[in-house]
Amino acid sequence: MHTRIACALALGLLSTTPAFADGCSDHYESSGVPLVTGITYKTWMVFPSINPNAAFDKVSRAVLAEGFVDVNVEKKLGTLTAQQETSGSGRPQTLRVVVRKNGKGSRVDAVFIVQAGQVAPGVSKNLCRIVNAVGE
Repeated sequence: MHTRIACALALGLLSTTPAFADGCSDHYESSGVPLVTGITYKTWMVFPSINPNAAFDKVSRAVLAEGFVDVNVEKKLGTLTAQQETSGSGRPQTLRVVVRKNGKGSRVDAVFIVQAGQVAPGVSKNLCRIVNAVGE
């Protein structure tokens, strides 16, 4: 009896949860061979009701909050490039973010590149935190 109640409760909660289309993790992908070649991690999201200027400001603040250095901002072009060195090798890892108009809203693309011999655990979570900052 308790199992039936628990199942009914779970189904009820699932039916009231809104469905989110195309989240950041749905677009996440990587290419390269860990430790052998460089690896490129990337994702993107569309924010239909946020204009590109507001989106760019939010993503810029998110990148700074993540501790990136050598941040190069080209707001007119909607591009941001930043460096990070967390491996102890002295070789930087590069983040590139592009914000562009998409209908009445914005599309945000983020790419994180690590060099051969480097690894970057947790990249999907960190990239999505930067991209999702636009919607907050």
